[in-house]
Amino acid sequence: MTAPPPDRTGTLTEFKRVVNMTPAALRRWLDGAGSQSVGMTPEGGRVTHEGGEESVGHGMGRRILELKSAKRDSLTDDDLAAMRKVIGYVHRHMAQRPDGDVTDTRWRHSLMNWGHDPLRDPDGKGGDGRGGDAKGGDG
Repeated sequence: MTAPPPDRTGTLTEFKRVVNMTPAALRRWLDGAGSQSVGMTPEGGRVTHEGGEESVGHGMGRRILELKSAKRDSLTDDDLAAMRKVIGYVHRHMAQRPDGDVTDTRWRHSLMNWGHDPLRDPDGKGGDGRGGDAKGGDG
């Protein structure tokens, strides 16, 4: 017996929730050196500097930009699978949040490659980096 197909509406809703960076903010991030200095290569090597092999997350960030610009009606099964991959990554890594201020950590920078800035609250406002309820700034 095969599993039922994933719920399209649920995938789209959760993707929109976990990808909390605007396309402009994600594009700026991906163009910067910080985004190119974190993550893992497709072969499992650790990315430690700009100019090396592109990380899986950096490539997915570029894919997220494509997905966010696509019309809902034109999304394919492959697009939805990519969205589910992003959702799973963000959920897993949010559960591994390190203690303390995460503002300038590899953990945060890796999540940002996947379109999720953990310092942004659900309303898109900035946070204090400590995981509390503090709000402020423009994120």
